This record gives sequence, structure tokens and C-alpha cells, in this order.
Amino acid sequence: MMRTTGDIKGFMILLLMLLTACSEPTDFNQADDLMLEPVVEASILYIESPEEVINESDFTSFTYDFNFDAFGEKFVSENLIDGMIAFELENTTSKPFTITLEFLDEGGNTLFTQVFELDAAPTAILYREVFFGTPSGQDINIIRNTSGFRVTADNEGDTSSVSSLPDPKIIFRSSAKFRLSIL
Repeated sequence: MMRTTGDIKGFMILLLMLLTACSEPTDFNQADDLMLEPVVEASILYIESPEEVINESDFTSFTYDFNFDAFGEKFVSENLIDGMIAFELENTTSKPFTITLEFLDEGGNTLFTQVFELDAAPTAILYREVFFGTPSGQDINIIRNTSGFRVTADNEGDTSSVSSLPDPKIIFRSSAKFRLSIL
């Protein structure tokens, strides 16, 4: 079978295009630039107390320590980059409250404190975000060294009044979002 001049010309053009084509040299060190930084989200504390229980108490102040070793796990502590803890407090009782949250180290020493002032109902839900490890946030070592929380609730009202709202209670919720460096 004889080749025509058109076939040879087409082959030559294809060969010329292959020889002059632009290409980058292959970079086999790309894996060194790979970064894996997942964001992990979890609930931290949820505390709820109905007004009925508050009224039955003889105390106007209540303190409780919660053990929380998740931040102290070696993998988390070594790979923690930055993050945020969100707090949401709701008060539908007839009493104003001051809630104090302390971040504690293994020795029970206070590393960081947040204070929340809640008016008696009806009030809006109090929402606050606290950032850690970011340029404008708190020191990330607070989180790395936290092994527990101390919550103190101070009833700034009485122990007899009852809210007119259905099912009155005080609720404290917190959750966290943290970025970890895996690679």
C-alpha cells in the first residue's frame, strides 16, 4: 500500500506539533506540599435546669466541675491549629443569672474565664463565639491545656418567683469547631 503525499504531510505536522508542544517538567515532590487540615466540630457542655428545681434549692449559687480531657489527647494537642467555641445561653425563668465558665488545667487552676449575664425572661438567647489560635483570638495553649470546666451559676433573683412562660428553665449550650493539621 502506497502512502500519499497528504498522509506524509499530516504525519509530519503531527510530529512537528509533538516536538514543539509546551509541557512542564513533572514535579515528583508535590506530595511534600500536601496539607490536610480537617475541621472537627463537637458539642462540649449542655446544662439545663428547670425553674422548679432552682426554687427548691436553698442556695443562690451552684458550682460544678466537669472533666473534659478531649483537648489533652496527644493527637489533638499536637495537631491543633485554631478554632472557636460557641456558647448559647437561654433564660426563660423569672430570675436574672450570672454564669461563670472557667477552663481548668489538670491541677484545677483557671486558664481562662467567660462570664455571662442573663436577665430574667423574656430575653433573647445570648450567643457568643470565642476564637483560639487566630491572630485576634485567645492563645491556643489555653485549649491544649484544658482538662475540665467549672460552671458557676449565681441566681441574682429569688427562689420563689415563677415565670409566666411555659416550662421555664435556664439552658447552657456550648460547641466547638477546631482545625487540625494531619499532614
